[in-house]
Amino acid sequence: MQKRRVSEQPPSLTPDRQSADQLSFDDNLHVASLSGEHDAHLQIIEKAFGVRIDPRGNVLNISGPPAARAEAAAVLRRLYERVRAGHQIASDDVRAAAKLSSAADEAAAPPGVSIKTPKRFISPRTNAQRAYMDALARADLNFGVGPAGTGKTYIAVAHAVGLYLSGKVERIILSRPALEAGERIGFLPGDMKEKVDPYLRPLYDALGDMLHPDYVERRITAGEFEIAPLAFMRGRTLARAAVILDEAQNATVAQTKMFLTRLGEGAHMTLTGDPSQSDLPSGEVSGLADAVRLLDGVEGVAVSRFTAADVVRHPLVGRIIDAYDARDAAKRR
Repeated sequence: MQKRRVSEQPPSLTPDRQSADQLSFDDNLHVASLSGEHDAHLQIIEKAFGVRIDPRGNVLNISGPPAARAEAAAVLRRLYERVRAGHQIASDDVRAAAKLSSAADEAAAPPGVSIKTPKRFISPRTNAQRAYMDALARADLNFGVGPAGTGKTYIAVAHAVGLYLSGKVERIILSRPALEAGERIGFLPGDMKEKVDPYLRPLYDALGDMLHPDYVERRITAGEFEIAPLAFMRGRTLARAAVILDEAQNATVAQTKMFLTRLGEGAHMTLTGDPSQSDLPSGEVSGLADAVRLLDGVEGVAVSRFTAADVVRHPLVGRIIDAYDARDAAKRR
């Protein structure tokens, strides 16, 4: 696609003269960041909504069907506010914003919560994420259930970091089942930490994406951040802590009950996973699926569900999940 040229002399518009066809912003540099290199961000929005966007300095002219113009304008306004607040946006952010926003959804869906960490500004990328962030803010026990790539664990960790930085909790405890940590990794070299660290690496990575590495290491040394296998939770009371069990579909019913009953005073707990992807032995019931069935609707508990449509990784990931789901559904017929 040919690069569009931006006029150096934009038409003078005031906010009360704006329409769905024409957006005027107050800073040309911010508009350049909004538009992206060679207008790449504008092209993503054009494709998403079937409109054309022509930049003229600090003015964006939008042409296309009225409803599509309104949706594109809503996305552009929200992205501009992020840029103006000092946050960088990438192509993935633009795609996610386009996927999230529509004029109807803006009115119907809960507003969601944005989380600012020292390294990242985390805001919802899909309507399911927006509802999930709202649930995390209001319920003490949360379940994030759905396929990989939907942001379940990342957002839960971001929420935990936000609670810690604001002083609402004193500790962050991140855990995963380590199915191999009992018998089959016994032959691996190293102590127990070295054996189980590969299973816990995604949790380290999520923390490292939001906080500076030296800060994380200091908090781990101080005992305020803990990343440990599920087995290490037995017999403890987890009070005034943000506690996350990731890959919870790989916990048994007994393990899940044990984990849930660790919830102490002032604590917030989140379990994330995909019950359809359990690595438990054949015939073993996933503790996550069992807990969701048992506790959905209980006061103080929130269950947030995701589908392939909520995948925020590479667009192909959603199509891969759909293909596998379709094959599994065909087998059940």
